[in-house]
Amino acid sequence: MASLHRWPVKSLRGQRVRAARFDERGMAGDRAHVLLDGRPERSGNVLTVRQNPDMLSWSASCGDDPDPDAPPVLRSPAGAELPWRDPQLPAVLAESLEIPLSLRTADGQQDRGPTVLVTFEESLRALGAELGAEVDLARFRTNLHLRTGLPAFAEERWEPGTVLRAGAVRFEVVGEHAGPCIRCAVPSWDAFGGQRWPQLQKHLIDEHENKFGVIVRVTRAGEVTEGDEVEVEPG
Repeated sequence: MASLHRWPVKSLRGQRVRAARFDERGMAGDRAHVLLDGRPERSGNVLTVRQNPDMLSWSASCGDDPDPDAPPVLRSPAGAELPWRDPQLPAVLAESLEIPLSLRTADGQQDRGPTVLVTFEESLRALGAELGAEVDLARFRTNLHLRTGLPAFAEERWEPGTVLRAGAVRFEVVGEHAGPCIRCAVPSWDAFGGQRWPQLQKHLIDEHENKFGVIVRVTRAGEVTEGDEVEVEPG
């Protein structure tokens, strides 16, 4: 096991955690909160980095609880901390991001339903070697980042039925949206939204069919902790 990452608010920076609960929701507490666009032409749509890269100047944390019940605390670019339930938070966010917005909480608000994104250290290092520059893992907003000893980019060929075990949890390439992850433009932004690296996405498109990482679903629930053993069973 390399690391676990939770993103409590969609498109805000997240947190690295020591342990996490995985079940029918995906990763507990992951993307369980969103910002909603308040502009008339997009009213009620979920805000993402694609509409407002400045979202990456904010971060969110639920602490170290593997299955957090409390909503996150957000940190502003200036370092101020505001709880999700703070009645002033929507106005502060709206002023910072220069867009009218509201907040929504929905347990299991993952991007593609109750899925888990897995990336691999071997592939991350190989991608950096191909590009001639280090690639920050945070660009890919992964949940599980693993060292497996598999060849770099082996996950690009994972078929339905492939099983990944981490600790007591069983993940599988099964169901809608599962399989190699087709990337959007978000990884081309640095982790703080300050600069864009278009060559990264162009390279993924040209050399890797725009794939990086793999999307899986939980087929046996449990808790994963950093340091747990990892096994892969091809489909």
